[in-house]
Amino acid sequence: MKVVAIVQARMGSKRLPQKVMKAIVEKPMIELLLRRLSKSSEIDEIVLATSEKIENEPLINFVNSIGFSVMKGSEEDVLDRFLQTALNTNADIIVRITGDCPLVDPSLVDKAIKELKLQNVDYLSNVNPPTYPDGLDVEVFTVDALKKSAGEATETFDREHVTPYIRNSGLFSNSNFSHSENYSQHRWTVDEPEDLDVITSIFEYFKEDIYFSWENVLELMLEKPNIFKKNDHLERNKGAQMSSGQKLWRRAKTVIPGGNMLLSKRAEMFLPEQWPAYFQRSQGCTVWDLDDKQYTDMSVMGIGTNILGYGHPEVDAAVQEAVGKGNMSTLNCPEEVLLAEKLISLHSWADMVRFARSGGEANAIAIRIARAASGKDKVAICGYHGWHDWYLSANLSDEGNLTEHLLPGLNPKGVPEALKDTVYPFNYNDFDGLEHLINTQEIGVIKMEVSRNFGPENDFLQKVRDLANKQNIVLIFDECTSGFRETLGGLHKKYGVEPDMAMFGKALGNGYAVTATIGRKEIMEAAQTTFISSTFWTERIGSVAALKTLEVMEREESWKTITTTGLDIRNRWQALADQYDLSISHWGLPALTGFTFNGGKALEYKTLITQELLQKGYLAANSIYVSTAHTADIINGYFSELEPVFKLINDCENGRDVNTLLKGPVCHGGFKRLN
Repeated sequence: MKVVAIVQARMGSKRLPQKVMKAIVEKPMIELLLRRLSKSSEIDEIVLATSEKIENEPLINFVNSIGFSVMKGSEEDVLDRFLQTALNTNADIIVRITGDCPLVDPSLVDKAIKELKLQNVDYLSNVNPPTYPDGLDVEVFTVDALKKSAGEATETFDREHVTPYIRNSGLFSNSNFSHSENYSQHRWTVDEPEDLDVITSIFEYFKEDIYFSWENVLELMLEKPNIFKKNDHLERNKGAQMSSGQKLWRRAKTVIPGGNMLLSKRAEMFLPEQWPAYFQRSQGCTVWDLDDKQYTDMSVMGIGTNILGYGHPEVDAAVQEAVGKGNMSTLNCPEEVLLAEKLISLHSWADMVRFARSGGEANAIAIRIARAASGKDKVAICGYHGWHDWYLSANLSDEGNLTEHLLPGLNPKGVPEALKDTVYPFNYNDFDGLEHLINTQEIGVIKMEVSRNFGPENDFLQKVRDLANKQNIVLIFDECTSGFRETLGGLHKKYGVEPDMAMFGKALGNGYAVTATIGRKEIMEAAQTTFISSTFWTERIGSVAALKTLEVMEREESWKTITTTGLDIRNRWQALADQYDLSISHWGLPALTGFTFNGGKALEYKTLITQELLQKGYLAANSIYVSTAHTADIINGYFSELEPVFKLINDCENGRDVNTLLKGPVCHGGFKRLN
């Protein structure tokens, strides 16, 4: 019976790219594995099975150069890759070895092959259950079993990991061999950078002898345990349970501080260790992750960027046409003038506009212009206004100043101490508090959100406007989030109060980067007395996207649709809460609606909702940023899946431990350092 060892390896590892070609004692890891495996006396042939992707060519060329055969097959359907390799080599028995196990021990491989023949079973391994260190895994099975499983297995997991169908279907005879002591908690494999450090240290210890036994490594571990501590926090076979997005997220945190560019999109803010984290495409309110799994987005829709839904055909077509014409030039694009005129026409009090590409930039621009116009440094703020030094300086005098406006736990480290006492927060609807600030500080600018979690009371906005007029203060309304949600333009139009300046972002370009700062001429012209300039504020795509987005919103009256939908969602949340005797508080504009469970377990319950709805194909938590793509059928489907989760939460309120229902850590409720 011909025994063929198939080594499964590729260059595109999600957690440690190109790991099989990483150098250990001046040799690629794959060479060490293959040469150690070649010492097996029971194996007749060794073949590396990789995918057809072009990125694997360096691996293929190298393995061929050192005298081993290579076969290419499907990237995702590894089960079929194994079958084709087995058929092409006329194998009778297959030994499966993964390319991340350079400490593979030929004596264990030989033992597995002999036991399979002796017991006359379809499948035999040392991993079911495991007792050897992770990295010494050996699976041996017959080609007949491989053929049958390849013809019958339909689940993506089964086809990606080759042997689960053989092990779990009940159609095959299985066996296992174990060690007398259980060492399965130890990691001798390479999935993460820490693993590579450990394996490198092992090979360096044994120097030129690459054929040491696993017992030699065990002796080393007992003698010098510190060598093995770097990866002892990592779980065995965690990768098999992780989606491609989760793997990439872990990798991202090693090369990007915090993992990404936006706190609100960190996986830990939704569902630590389970959130898919990355998308490959989106349309309407549907998102496909890196494994092509489809989700309905009942969450924050790109953090509020897509009122018209993802990939709106008219907006995308306009952008594609702009790309065809050219996005950048030494000359200016005419669309920025057209966009400025359009925004001014929607806000009769405004005369001039400056553009940027992010909300934080628009806020910084507005503050610079307003300070230049007022001649004063000090600013009173209410709400969230970006990440720049001027705003975070509010926490220099008290680290809790921005807790109610942004997030708790924000350390203003890196913000110059010289900015202390230049920004003063005040609470929404607290006119007396604002008036006290104005009377005790040299305030030149008031910057505030028109509304965030609730609306104005006791004519609050008009009082602020009157106070600003009386004290010759520049009043700025930050509408980066609220703009176009309840009117065609700023939310301030709903309340009939006009600022001196306003900013728009997020929804303005329906997913394309564009923000605008608009204002009265006498204020905006102060921009010419200071320096505000940036290359990419002049690119064409943002302006083109915004013009088309405004056209579609105006035609479809999108603000009415999303407000009506948001109010319906809010009412149905409350109905569920009433049905299951749960206390919740609502917050946000109707189109940015959210709720919180009252009591001490709000984050646990939020995590439970995300966990359970994710399994049902929804990206969800306790808020929904509504788009016109959220149709009645989609809303109904969401609530049919949400209802059983509210029932679970009722059980928890009546004594059940919510932590027994959670499959991972609780989501973050504020800023935390990510390792």
